[in-house]
Amino acid sequence: MHLYLQGHDFHFELENVTRLFLPLEKITTHCDEGVIEDTQEWYAVCRVQDEPQGAQLSCRLHAADFDEQTEAFVAADTPDFRDACELELCTLLYGLLTRFLGFTQTWGLVTGVRPVKLLRRLRRELGEQQALMYYRDKLLVSEEKLRLCADTLAVEDTLLALSRPESFSLYVSIPFCPTRCDYCSFVSQTVVQAKKLIPTYVDRLCREIAYTGAMARELGLRLETIYFGGGTPTTLSPEELTKLFGAVEQNFDLSHLREYTVEAGRPDTVTADKLAAIRAAGVGRVSINPQTLQPSVLAGIGRRHTVEQFYDAFELARRAGFTNINTDLIAGLPGDTYDGFCETMDGILSLAPENVTVHTLSMKRASNIMLQRRPDYRVQEDAVRMVALSAQRLPQAGYRPYYLYRQSRTVGNQENVGWAKPGCECLYNVYIMDETHTILACGAGAVSKLKKPNSDYLERIFNYKFPYEYNDGIEEMLARKATVPSFYEKHGFQG
Repeated sequence: MHLYLQGHDFHFELENVTRLFLPLEKITTHCDEGVIEDTQEWYAVCRVQDEPQGAQLSCRLHAADFDEQTEAFVAADTPDFRDACELELCTLLYGLLTRFLGFTQTWGLVTGVRPVKLLRRLRRELGEQQALMYYRDKLLVSEEKLRLCADTLAVEDTLLALSRPESFSLYVSIPFCPTRCDYCSFVSQTVVQAKKLIPTYVDRLCREIAYTGAMARELGLRLETIYFGGGTPTTLSPEELTKLFGAVEQNFDLSHLREYTVEAGRPDTVTADKLAAIRAAGVGRVSINPQTLQPSVLAGIGRRHTVEQFYDAFELARRAGFTNINTDLIAGLPGDTYDGFCETMDGILSLAPENVTVHTLSMKRASNIMLQRRPDYRVQEDAVRMVALSAQRLPQAGYRPYYLYRQSRTVGNQENVGWAKPGCECLYNVYIMDETHTILACGAGAVSKLKKPNSDYLERIFNYKFPYEYNDGIEEMLARKATVPSFYEKHGFQG
């Protein structure tokens, strides 16, 4: 797909709109250059012509036997004139793609990761009713998704109110897995590949945890939530987990801690000894994630555990005393069907977990699904029905949506939603998605996000991605973390 831009530089959003409809196609953008060749199978021309009274906009889409042009005018006195031109041009292109392909997008023109945060900002600027109208009338969001977004926002508001200017969360990265699932693109390594790295990694991670904890105490920061993620943290042995939990306890003030989560993730890594170690550390929330309860689908995505292992792991967690368990599901997995997803939902609801997170499959470029097989992305109906089913069944069972985010190249352009029984929401998920407060992150692939209190300003500190880099470069990691106090000093924070 070739995208020709004339008289403007709105390439980012126009590319995103195009990708909504053509997620796997290469998009080549030409800015005020190049001769348009009608021999090209796909192209769009998006033009802005300045005039004394405003700007004349036009968009033409040429694709196979389809060739149409549409126009609009934006008056010079329109508030936020440049942004209004960009939105109008995106709307023109969206309309042409809709007419050519014969379907609309339930999220309309919303292409960003954080639609709830956008709605919150619009509510602050326009008021609640005007914000909802803007979402529906300007961004073309369906009533179904608008209601989901508004419901999520209402729950989030109560959770965000718990955070204070001095609050922060701690993320600990364990970038190891028993095997790599075909849909995954995270920077993680299988135990077979990286077993020899783990002892050194745990030692280095304890050093970074100690350094980070000392810094947080000196700054007077208040630890609200801890999240051990990955990868699969329960790839580690009970002794290695206990060592890391001890480093956290020894170096951080846990007196204000509201939540402590560990992703047990893969059921084939869950044992009674590991759960006992996790529970003994004061962890109150774990994730045990089947993704699907269809054996053939599990095998097809390279997830080397059985449905029975998931049920066994869930029961072990209950016996260990966990009263807040999350289960992850993925809609749109290769080989899954709507009926199969219905069976999975029945199985999950029979267990009554406190959290159910429903993801939509995202075709990530580095995943095996994309590297080894290019699925027909136009076969989306089942995935859309799966997501709709979850949005119907989970509220009926007493769950509320409490956080929501979107990824590019998802099957059917759907979303990821965390559902929870009231009072069991994962605060960390909300805080990181809303970018509420500072996240101090330790380990390979971790990214610390420093949040200026009472503002939207963020700075990031990136750790090395791979465990072998991290093991060799721990001094560099600590040096990067040494800039945290100057961030708070620069922004006048006094804990």
